[in-house]
Amino acid sequence: MTEQALTGSRVLVVEDEYYLADEARSILARAGAEIIGPVPTLPQAQAALDANSVIDVALLDVSLRGDMVYALADALEERGVPFAFATGYDVDVLPDRFSDRTVLEKPVRPEQLIQTITNLMPARDAMG
Repeated sequence: MTEQALTGSRVLVVEDEYYLADEARSILARAGAEIIGPVPTLPQAQAALDANSVIDVALLDVSLRGDMVYALADALEERGVPFAFATGYDVDVLPDRFSDRTVLEKPVRPEQLIQTITNLMPARDAMG
């Protein structure tokens, strides 16, 4: 994986655990991505979505301070923005409508994070 695999991409990072959010931001920035966030709450995540006309891909923690992120995932889907979930929960907590989504187990390994985000990038073109 090249160090600049994500150059030119805009990645929304939604994570409420400071260390994990900062680590994801750092990993993705080193890979060349422009990071939107990280944002730790659902209202801040929605505001970031509303304020950014271009988001190429998003990484979503499933639970933000007790609030489930599914409404934000629905909003991203409506905009055609591909996303992956990152969680410490069992994947069975996800609603059926997200059964086809990538789920990363926390803590996410750097190479796995970059590979997942890279793989999601072409999906945006296909969703058009």
